[in-house]
Amino acid sequence: MYKNLLFSVLAVIAFAKAAHAQSSGQAKQYKVKTVAFYNLENLFDIEDDTSINDEASPIMEMAEGVRASVYEKKLTNMARVIRKIGAAKAQTAPALVGVCEIENRKVLEDLINHPLLREFDYGIVHYDSPDRRGIDTGLLYKKADFKVLNSVSKELLIYDKSDGDRIYTRDQLVVTGELDGDKISLIVNHWPSRRGGEQKSRPNRVAAAALNKQVIDSLHSVDAMSKVMIMGDLNDDPINESVLVTLNAQQERENVKPQAIYNPYIQMLKDGYNTLAYRDAGNIFDQIMLTYPLLVEAKQPGYKYYMAGIYNPSFMTNKEGRYKGYPFRSFADGTFTGGFSDHFPVYVYLVKEI
Repeated sequence: MYKNLLFSVLAVIAFAKAAHAQSSGQAKQYKVKTVAFYNLENLFDIEDDTSINDEASPIMEMAEGVRASVYEKKLTNMARVIRKIGAAKAQTAPALVGVCEIENRKVLEDLINHPLLREFDYGIVHYDSPDRRGIDTGLLYKKADFKVLNSVSKELLIYDKSDGDRIYTRDQLVVTGELDGDKISLIVNHWPSRRGGEQKSRPNRVAAAALNKQVIDSLHSVDAMSKVMIMGDLNDDPINESVLVTLNAQQERENVKPQAIYNPYIQMLKDGYNTLAYRDAGNIFDQIMLTYPLLVEAKQPGYKYYMAGIYNPSFMTNKEGRYKGYPFRSFADGTFTGGFSDHFPVYVYLVKEI
C-alpha cells in the first residue's frame, strides 16, 4: 500500500542521514510529531437538540433503545483509529487532530475521555457552526505538546445564485499555537458539499478556498514566514479549481516559493489513491497542505515537513463488493454497519532536530 511505500522511502532517507551524521562524527536526533485530519462521519450524540436538524443524523433515526450502544461503538471506532494514526513512526498518537462532521463539543469531550484516548490528555478547540445539518469542525491537541495562543471561527458567507438566500455551511476554524515552542497556525476546514452537482456547487468551494487564502495572507502580513497548515475535507480533489487555482497549491516542492503552498496529495491522486468513494469514483477530498516556511528548503528553525500519508489499514477498508478498497463506513441505509467512517484520515509527519 502507498503508506508502506512512504515508510520505506522514509527509512532509506533516515538511514542515509544517519550514516552521513556518523561519518562526520555527529549523531543527529529528531523529534517526530504527527498532524492529522479525520472526517468522523456523523459523530452525533443521542440527545435531541431542537436548535439543529439532528433528527436527520443516522443515530437519531435509530430506535431509542439502540442509540446508546451505537454511539459507544462509534466512539470506540473513532478512538481506535485516532490513537494509531502516524504511530508507526511517531510511536504515539497524533499531537494535533483536525476533525469534522461532529455535532458539538460534547461528542469531542466524550471522544477524548474514551479509554483508548484518555492517556494522551487531549484538549479541544471548537465553535458552533451555522451549518444546516448542525455539524462542526474542531481541533484536538495534546496539552503536553501544543499550547493554544489564540483561535477564531471564520464565517463563510455564500449565497444561492437562484434566490439570493444564504447557504449555511461550516465555519473555518483557525488556531495558532506553539508546538514545543514552535509557532504554527492551523486552518481546519469542511468545505461546502457537491450537492446539486460538482459544477453548480463549485463556486461555493472556490469561495471557501478564497477565505483560506485571506486568512493565510493575513497571517503572512504579520509574519512573512508564518508556518501555516491547511487541513480538511474540502469536497474537492487536489487538482480542482479551488485548490489548484484559488489556493495555487503546488505539486512540486521546488515550485513552492515564500508565502506559497505545498500540497503533497496532488501526486497521491495522480497515483490512484483515495480517501473516499464519491459517486462510484475514488477521490482525495481530505488533504493537508503546508506553507513554504514548513519546508526544509526554507531553512527555518523548528519543525519541518517530512512526509504525508493516508491512513488506510485493512481493518478500515471494505474487503469486497462494489466499494472494495474504499473506507468501511459507519452508516448505510439508516443502519449502523459496525464500520468507521466514509473517509480515510490523512496525516503528515513534522520533524525537529534535537
